[in-house]
Amino acid sequence: MSKRRINKIAVIGSGIMGSGIACHFANIGVEVLLLDIVPRELNAAEQAKGLSLDDKVVRNRLVNDALSSAIKSNPAPLYHKKFASRIITGNLEDDISKVSEADWIIEVVVERLDIKQQVFENLEKYRTPGTLITSNTSGIPIKFMNEGRSADFQAHFCGTHFFNPPRYLKLFEIIPGPKTKPEVLEFLNGYGEQYLGKTSVVAKDTPAFIGNRVGIFGIQALFHLVKDMGLSIEEVDKLTGPVIGRPKSATFRTVDVVGLDTLVHVANGIYENCPEDEEHELFKLPDFIKTLMENQWLGSKSGQGFYKKVKNEDGKSQILGLDLDTMEYRAGKKASFPTLELTKSVDKVIDRFPILISGKDRAGEFYRKNFGAMFAYVSKRIPEISDELYKIDDAMKAGFGWENGPFEIWDAIGLKKGIELMEALGKEPAAWVNEMMGAGVESFYTVKEGATYYYDIPKKEYIKKPGQDAFIILDNIRKSNEVFKNSGVVVEDLGDGILNVEFQSKMNSIGGDVLAGLNKAIDLAEENFEGLVVGNQGANFSVGANIGMIFMMAVEQEYDELNMAVKYFQDSCMRLRYSSIPTVVAPHGMTLGGGCEMALHADRVVAAAETYIGLVEFGVGVIPGGGGSKEMALRASDTFKKDDVELNRLQEYFLTIGMAKVATSAYEAYDTGILQHGKDIVVVNKDRQIATAKAVARQMADMGYTKPIRRKDVKVLGKQALGMFLVGTDSMEASNYISEHDHKIANKLAYVMAGGDLSEPTMVSEQYLLDLEREAFLSLCTERKTLERLQHMLQKGKPLRN
Repeated sequence: MSKRRINKIAVIGSGIMGSGIACHFANIGVEVLLLDIVPRELNAAEQAKGLSLDDKVVRNRLVNDALSSAIKSNPAPLYHKKFASRIITGNLEDDISKVSEADWIIEVVVERLDIKQQVFENLEKYRTPGTLITSNTSGIPIKFMNEGRSADFQAHFCGTHFFNPPRYLKLFEIIPGPKTKPEVLEFLNGYGEQYLGKTSVVAKDTPAFIGNRVGIFGIQALFHLVKDMGLSIEEVDKLTGPVIGRPKSATFRTVDVVGLDTLVHVANGIYENCPEDEEHELFKLPDFIKTLMENQWLGSKSGQGFYKKVKNEDGKSQILGLDLDTMEYRAGKKASFPTLELTKSVDKVIDRFPILISGKDRAGEFYRKNFGAMFAYVSKRIPEISDELYKIDDAMKAGFGWENGPFEIWDAIGLKKGIELMEALGKEPAAWVNEMMGAGVESFYTVKEGATYYYDIPKKEYIKKPGQDAFIILDNIRKSNEVFKNSGVVVEDLGDGILNVEFQSKMNSIGGDVLAGLNKAIDLAEENFEGLVVGNQGANFSVGANIGMIFMMAVEQEYDELNMAVKYFQDSCMRLRYSSIPTVVAPHGMTLGGGCEMALHADRVVAAAETYIGLVEFGVGVIPGGGGSKEMALRASDTFKKDDVELNRLQEYFLTIGMAKVATSAYEAYDTGILQHGKDIVVVNKDRQIATAKAVARQMADMGYTKPIRRKDVKVLGKQALGMFLVGTDSMEASNYISEHDHKIANKLAYVMAGGDLSEPTMVSEQYLLDLEREAFLSLCTERKTLERLQHMLQKGKPLRN
């Protein structure tokens, strides 16, 4: 059988989900046909133009307006706006025959069975046999949707449930129909992971599938618990946010963003369709939710929900919170708990759970009740919604942004302790949990030879979790493969002659220990290995250099020490470029300031698609001092062409720093000159990033890597460029676009990128520019305004971004 390829898809329905799915397929290079219904009447603008219902612009109005709205939305659904050209729009009357060219048809119309069946009947007239056809339903049973369809249709039909927004949420639930071919499920499972960058989970055809069944239970349980314990919405959001590895929006802010009506729709569906669920009554809506629905306080979409943004008497924005007893808005409340204070020194979220459930305050009581109920519930969902426990954890992590799934949290607390929490609530685990414990098995997961194994309930033994062969999970190899460790880094052997240096500092900030660890890793790689990856699997690659260290040196006027520290950073970045082994940096998430400078100096960059990278030093009153200013001048020089206007090229790179531009995806980083075409690559699935970076380093070594020769051919434009920059910055200050201090920073940067005030264009070395850069950086550190900005950043708890 020939290998199935996806070159073109058809998306039927252009609402928020349909357009989002279309955009994400466009992100990965697939041609998309996006279709929707034809309007039945003209709008006012069309009437004014004298258009008729037969005009194409009218017939495609719904789909074009929906896609245009999606592309303009925030967060952006596209990695790059130019990717919109990969989407072709049309309507379901004039263009439905074009679905015959699609390799996969995805239905994303309204959640009504009769309408979906009507759409499928129409699609089957034009669908090419063998083409995949799936529904993005969030809860309608798959077995009902393909009734009356042909055998080929049913064999290639299943549910594919994307979570909103499709670009950002990783969960991809695949729900087989009664007659879906196994090879179709296998293909979609692999395609979701490798191409779409998703966590693929094959679910059973049960109400709300896996993610929403467990997720809505968790939210409904909190709705009841908040009233029982007399907690405020701010207190619940404090307890259910980043402290336990959940998104900052936590619970009530998340409901506001998603829309209360959406949550209520799913909760009602579970209540109506799961009468045998032991927690059936919990899915009933509390009175305060009914009031919110009656008032149409649905969250962001209606302007108010659990929170409401208003203007106070001074005209400043203020966030009000809803009092669930009075159902009136009042000023926001600060929430604090002694138990949370105990976790502040615990960096790893998974290590906080034993502390949290031991709390003596209301926070401890909240966590004991919350986790006890969750553990009991998920244990009893097996085998109803899944035969494998890891799928429940994967669904919650990928669909709801949890750092750890419920069974992973249970492992962290301890199997026996988890059961005690349940029993205190009058609950009990599923029988298989007691059998497992009775057999002497004390955890749901274990790690063997760098791979994760899960407890298989029918077989009563640990089985390797599938799909790991394409991944390197640093948590699993950190102890067994450790080559070197200090307080800032761990250096691991990835195998095949390649080392990895992993930052371990707070927010992966870059200080002396990280730089010492990086240099040690290069030493080790040059002595006994063949390549080095700089990568980690934290929330962000690095938020930059340690501002606290810079601030203290500047305040104490320890300028010699500061000079040495900055030079050490520069030298470390240059070592990445001029070592005798290939170096690959693997940025993801926030990669700012010094983190960006490391990426700029690697031989190659393997960036996750969701990389937000930039040189943001202007924000703290300095210029990039770890080689970033030098590198932008060098890269500008490399673009100079004989007949080109060189000043314009240099200005583009100057503005990348001067405007503190941060790319909102790795693809945008090509536009800012931080990533380079033909050299750096992007991976959509972050889980594959370290393995891909290792493969790139290995390939470079196999091709015969030779240490590069230091550059002495950087063309700088001297006074010609400097004069242009100074006129521009003078004009901007005079027009009140920038402050006096920003003017000063910009002039310092101009001096560096122009190569000083040389009388004519000159070829200089990288070291010449590094010395100018360091001198400018140090001079700015003596400025009062810079120190004030640094202090402000520290007081806000932002250690860096330099």
